[in-house]
Amino acid sequence: MENFDTFYCDGGWIPVAGRARLAAFDPCTERQFASIAVCDADDVDAAVAAARRAFDAWSATPVAQRCAALNRVRDGIARQVDGFAADLAQEIGAPLWVSRQMQVPMPLRNLELAIEAITSMALETRVGHSLVVREAVGVVAAITPWNFPLHQIVAKVGAALAAGCTVVLKPSELAPLAARRFASIVHEAGLPPGVFNLVWGDGPGTGAALAAHSGVDMVSFTGSLAGGRAVARVAADSVKKVALELGGKSATILLDDAPLSDAVSTVLRQCFTNSGQICAAQTRLLVPDALLDEVEALCAQHTRDWIVGNPDDQETRIGPVSNRRQFETVQRHIDTALSQGARLVAGGAGRPDGREQGYFVRPTVFSAVTSDMALAREEVFGPVLALMSYADEEEAVAIANSTPYGLSGGIWSADAQRALGIARRLRTGQVIVNGAPQNLAAPFGGYRQSGIGRENGRYGVEEFFELKAIQGGCTHA
Repeated sequence: MENFDTFYCDGGWIPVAGRARLAAFDPCTERQFASIAVCDADDVDAAVAAARRAFDAWSATPVAQRCAALNRVRDGIARQVDGFAADLAQEIGAPLWVSRQMQVPMPLRNLELAIEAITSMALETRVGHSLVVREAVGVVAAITPWNFPLHQIVAKVGAALAAGCTVVLKPSELAPLAARRFASIVHEAGLPPGVFNLVWGDGPGTGAALAAHSGVDMVSFTGSLAGGRAVARVAADSVKKVALELGGKSATILLDDAPLSDAVSTVLRQCFTNSGQICAAQTRLLVPDALLDEVEALCAQHTRDWIVGNPDDQETRIGPVSNRRQFETVQRHIDTALSQGARLVAGGAGRPDGREQGYFVRPTVFSAVTSDMALAREEVFGPVLALMSYADEEEAVAIANSTPYGLSGGIWSADAQRALGIARRLRTGQVIVNGAPQNLAAPFGGYRQSGIGRENGRYGVEEFFELKAIQGGCTHA
C-alpha cells in the first residue's frame, strides 16, 4: 500500500501538515491501495500563496514560452501512456483499451488544442476608440472528478496555464495515482515554482476550503450537481468566477428512418463505455412506438457483446464502477426502476455471474420507462439505458427536454436536414448526429443544471480570461 504524505507546492513535494487520512480502494479487488494525507487549511493557504506569488511573472511570460512549457508537459504525458493506463486500471477500474483510446489520448489532444488556441488568439482587440484586452483571471482552483482523472485535470490545468493563470489542483481523493503522475510530469517540464500546485483531500473539507479561499480568483469544478451547488455557495462570499461542469441525463432520439442496428449498437457504446461513468453518456433512447419491440430485441442482442471483466483482460469491454458508493447507487437505481414498473430487457441487479467481489455491474437496459420515473430524470452514472417510446417528433423533443439537465443529446436519421432541425430544438450543450465522434475543438458544457461555462479548445481557454476595456486606448485611423 502506498502512502501519499506530501503535496506539490511552490515547485516541490512538501509534507502534508494535516493529520487526517483518506483511503483509496481498487474497484476490482475492493482492497485499499493508498492512504492519503488530507491537506488542511494551512496546506491550502500555502498552495494558494505559492500560486499568488507566481501569478504576475507567469501571466507576463510570453505566450511562446508558456506554450513551450505546455508542450513539454504534453510530451511527458505521451511518454507515459502505459503508466497512466496502469494507474487508471487500479484506481477506477478502466479497461486498458479505454485508457489507450480515450483516457489518455483525449487529454493529449486537449492540451494540443489549448496551445493552438492561445497561439492564434488575439489578446488585444480594437473596438472603436477602445482597446479590449484579455487578461488572465488570476489564481485558479481546479477541482476534478474520478471518472476521467487525467482528462479533466488537463482540460482545466492546460487551458488555465495557457491563458496565463496559476493553478491549485485538488483531484478526486478516489483517483490519486494519475494526478500524482501528472504533477511529476509538470515538475519535470520545468514550470516556474508556484505556477502549478496540488493538494489532496475530499470535497467538503479541502475542496470547500480551496473554493472559499480569498486568494483564489476562479474555481473550475467538474463533478456532481450537489458538489457544484456546494462550490457555488462557498465561492459566492468572495464573488469569484465559477465554472461548473456537472451532470446529465442525455437523450438520443431515434427517428423512424434511422438505421436501427447501427444506432442501437452506437448508443449502447455511448451509454456503457467507461462503465457508464461519463457525464455526457446517452442514457435515454427515445424510440417511435412502432419500433420499440425491434429496438428492445436489438438492445438485448448487442448488450451480450459487453463482456464484464478485469481491466487487463483483452476481452473486457466494461470494467467495474469506480467505488463502493457508486456501485450501491447504481444498484439502487436498478431496484427503483423495477419497483416503478420499468421492464427489464437486459442485465439487472447484482454482480455478473462468477463475480463475488469487486464493484462490477451488469450492463442493463430497461424499457417502458416513462417521464415520471426516477430512471428518466436522475443521473445513474453507471451502465444503465432507459428506453422510452414516443408518438411523434413533438413528443420526442418534449421528452428529451423534460429533465433539469442539458449536457448532451443525440439524433439518428437518414435525413441530415431532418436531424439538424431536431438538434436545434434540443436544450443541450451538444448534440451528436448519427453517432458522430467527439470534437475536442468544439465547446463542451451544458445548459441549465448541467453547468456554467465551456471547456475544450479555444472555448476552454477563454473561460480563464477577464476582459478589460481601455477607453481611449486606440484611435481611429
